[in-house]
Amino acid sequence: MEGTAADTDVIVVGAGPTGLMLAGELRLGGARVVVIEKLAAPTGQSRGLGFTARAMETFDERGLLPRFGQGETLATSPVGHFGGAQFDFTVLEDAHFGARGIPQGDTEAVLEGWAGELGADIRRGWEFVSLTDGFLDGDGVEITVRTPQGEERTLRASYLAGCDGGSSRVRRAAGFDFPGTDATQGMYLADITGVELTPRFLGERLNNGMVMAAPLSQGVWRIIVCPDGRPAHDRERTVTFEEVAAAWQDITGEDISHGGASWVSSFTNATRQASEYRRGRVFLAGDAAHIHLPAGGQGLSTGVQDAANLGWKLASVIRGDAPRELLDTYHAERHPVGARLLMNTRAQGIVFLGGAESDPLRELMAELVRHDDVKRHLAGIVSHLDIRYDLAGTATGPTHPLLGRRMPPRLLVGADGETRIARLLHAGHGVLLDLADDETVRATAAGHADRVDVVTAVAKPTDGPDALAGATAVLIRPDGYVAWTGTCAQGLETALARWFGPPR
Repeated sequence: MEGTAADTDVIVVGAGPTGLMLAGELRLGGARVVVIEKLAAPTGQSRGLGFTARAMETFDERGLLPRFGQGETLATSPVGHFGGAQFDFTVLEDAHFGARGIPQGDTEAVLEGWAGELGADIRRGWEFVSLTDGFLDGDGVEITVRTPQGEERTLRASYLAGCDGGSSRVRRAAGFDFPGTDATQGMYLADITGVELTPRFLGERLNNGMVMAAPLSQGVWRIIVCPDGRPAHDRERTVTFEEVAAAWQDITGEDISHGGASWVSSFTNATRQASEYRRGRVFLAGDAAHIHLPAGGQGLSTGVQDAANLGWKLASVIRGDAPRELLDTYHAERHPVGARLLMNTRAQGIVFLGGAESDPLRELMAELVRHDDVKRHLAGIVSHLDIRYDLAGTATGPTHPLLGRRMPPRLLVGADGETRIARLLHAGHGVLLDLADDETVRATAAGHADRVDVVTAVAKPTDGPDALAGATAVLIRPDGYVAWTGTCAQGLETALARWFGPPR
């Protein structure tokens, strides 16, 4: 195992959803991890209110959905929007607008509890100060931290992950480029009390801007206020409830100044992405790697999926199972996803938040979403179900439509009865589905039994298209994406070595 002389295998900076998800993934894979977070305690603030369909599947693949208190199936909204143009996401199989009404504080609590149970060392009140040179070609990383007592200490690890948000200190310390566009528009968020509002769940365009209002709990409302023509503001400046109330009244004509706010914040349409997600032994994930307009609630969900992609790979390299080249696939796979995220959120901002000059675009979008093909395309973008990693170059022989895509949620019937594919992934192992009771397939995977679980079963028929048509065996990575499919064992040995290292 790498880094045995270090304090830990991986230091994760930031205990938001991305950092906590990464910590859990690393522990599930057997890596030692220390999470440092400058805040002494969780804020408990609502912030992000839910997650996308694909992020929900990611949590399901780790058995986390019941921890949100609603069982394995959270309440979701079938109706969503793209740039304010509303439509039914369920025109795309398995799609929906995501789990809604779940405060970010609850998501963080679920992930922190899970990571802690797995043995992650989470140190609150510890602040990242600096990174020692040598992380590009050295055998580890060394950082300086400030403890809750104000003392500066050195921590050493094999790898460092910056999950510390849009103003990431890790990103700056490691010299990552962060190109993009500066903010041109300022907007507000607030959780308010003492008022009664009309729900505007997906946002509503009015003469002077866009507003959204949704009830969070008894007597508490989340509002978003996006005034037309409001210049970008300094995010370090404290925003007051009086400013938010004045902007709300200017757009809606409603006076909410008699109420109060438990939390007020602001955001902008600044859009930036790190040009690389890995520099030597330093990685970026979540907002540290990409910032954007929060359109469709995609930010938290993308960060969680960054972590799910990186965690099992990094743990496999640390264990010594896989070569370090496996880590190159993190940037190769997730950077295009981040670029597409920035594209779609910028497009939505132009359509939804533009003034009168965007009226023709809004009219066009309203026309386009009447077509099912357009609905399926846009639903795939916002739900993140359309993600497809380019794995064709690693395959041998003809490729299957599922290759590089997430494995759809299907029921399997085996000797022990029915099970869901998501449950097979709870352990964080790879899964090889033997759908034809093929001894050759099972024998080929025998040398990877410690990393890949072989399941002999058949898929339960569905009313819709058969995603598994043409495949009698499917290799699923720990992050739920299909790494290989076939009708015999041809190419399976290569795929197993590519993603899980050589056999024992």
